[in-house]
Amino acid sequence: MKSSSKPFLKPKIFAGAALVALLSAGLVWTNRAAAQTAAPKISPNGKTAGEYFKNVTTASLKGLTPSDFIGAMGVMTAAVGYDCSNCHPGAGTDTQDWVTDRNPKKVIARKMVDMVAAINKNFFGGTQQVTCWTCHHGLDLPTTSIALDKLYGEPNEEKRDIVLAQDGEPPASRIFDEYIQAIGGAQKVNAMKTYIATGTSRGYGGVGGTAAFEVYGEVPNSRGVWIHFPEHPDRGISAWTYNGKTGWISQPRAYIPIYELTGNDLIGAKLDGEIGMPSELRNAFNTWRVGPEETINDKDVYVVQGTAPGGGVLGTLYFDKQSHLLVRFVRRTPSPVGRITIQQDYDDYKEVNGIKFPFKYSFLWLDGRFTAEISDVKVNVPIDAAKFGEPPAAK
Repeated sequence: MKSSSKPFLKPKIFAGAALVALLSAGLVWTNRAAAQTAAPKISPNGKTAGEYFKNVTTASLKGLTPSDFIGAMGVMTAAVGYDCSNCHPGAGTDTQDWVTDRNPKKVIARKMVDMVAAINKNFFGGTQQVTCWTCHHGLDLPTTSIALDKLYGEPNEEKRDIVLAQDGEPPASRIFDEYIQAIGGAQKVNAMKTYIATGTSRGYGGVGGTAAFEVYGEVPNSRGVWIHFPEHPDRGISAWTYNGKTGWISQPRAYIPIYELTGNDLIGAKLDGEIGMPSELRNAFNTWRVGPEETINDKDVYVVQGTAPGGGVLGTLYFDKQSHLLVRFVRRTPSPVGRITIQQDYDDYKEVNGIKFPFKYSFLWLDGRFTAEISDVKVNVPIDAAKFGEPPAAK
């Protein structure tokens, strides 16, 4: 059974979304320099969002970790088609005020979050079935009636986050085996302990120009992504790192230039590291299920999904049925207002030391995207541990 998937829709790029863009390992090309108002790095030391940030009072949000709270803000803005400045006066400028409640939209947003929590608690036993996106779909005011010219048109192709097992599909273990064989075979894959991939990256629509791009990987799950501008060192270094225990994001042009990953954000970083090492991919989750086949960029794909203990974090892998190569990885981490989604696409596989690597890499998140072109890959070379650790302070 197969369903079609349309090309990813063009996302809104918000010039003032300095805080929202922090929610993921995405690159913020559009933040204004004025947003650098000396916000301290986040190293929460066990604090909740309600304890760390000022004036976070909504019951379902204040108990989040600071890192997960930032992600929840991104879900809300994407769901209603807003950016930070719609609720926080001056966001993206040097007159920003994140704390004030003088904007009635912020007050209403709190009520809406409480409403979503109450609906899920009272009607779905606490399971998240309703989110901001359920009603808003990118609009500040939800629509209430169907457009009749759409009634008998193409079916709605939005898919549920959770993939249901599909009868007749091969088991996940076979799909993984075919993937390992396709990229070089188990012997070569298991012998690879590190890799370094370098190239260039560009923000969505070319915004920000071309940057130097580096990805570091080490078994079992250490990963570092670094982006910088050799010709413009004043723009600083953006980095997303995970060393097996802690993870960090550094973005010098963002409101909070560096912060430590906590909660589900940290689980997501670990998952990225495991998926990035082919020998560890099948170990990312204890159990996997294979759903209905889909089509991505005219390629029929198998859909394999794993769920972390507790049912919170989801990881969905898409494998080309013909080449058996991994073409997409989507991870979703929970928040009270909807799952935080990050998508990574892989293309243009080439062989290096007997192992195939994707030489085209795309990263999509709630506030934009970037694409990287890989020019060189080195396998089993020493990697400085700093590439997986806390990045230098953003300037």
